Amino acid sequence: MSATRMGRINEEIQRALSELIRTVKDPRVQGLISITRVETTNDLKFAKVFISVLDKQDADQVVKGLRSAAGYLRRELGHAVDLRATPELTFVRDDSIDHGAHILSILRDPKAVKPENPDNPYREPEDKE
Repeated sequence: MSATRMGRINEEIQRALSELIRTVKDPRVQGLISITRVETTNDLKFAKVFISVLDKQDADQVVKGLRSAAGYLRRELGHAVDLRATPELTFVRDDSIDHGAHILSILRDPKAVKPENPDNPYREPEDKE
């Protein structure tokens, strides 16, 4: 299957699941939950759904709740998205947003990004008084 078609299928599954997650009645599935990306196999039998949760303490419980509701979500996904086969859903915790925020904080710290090199001949001299 072409890469553009798989990309569209992944986006459609992501859009549909983001709406369906709100209908899950499991008390562990609460708070602000984002689906960061979906990776579907070429034969459309399996889909790995990457989940990011705002409250990091509850992230493991949210993933467990979504894994227990995977059958319900798969059935509803089959009704929402017209595919030959509805993929089996696997939910994975995604910390890429936290990782990106950490990198951004490091980049904003000038001492971490450009430490002074005393051997640099182009360095401006410091006024010592």
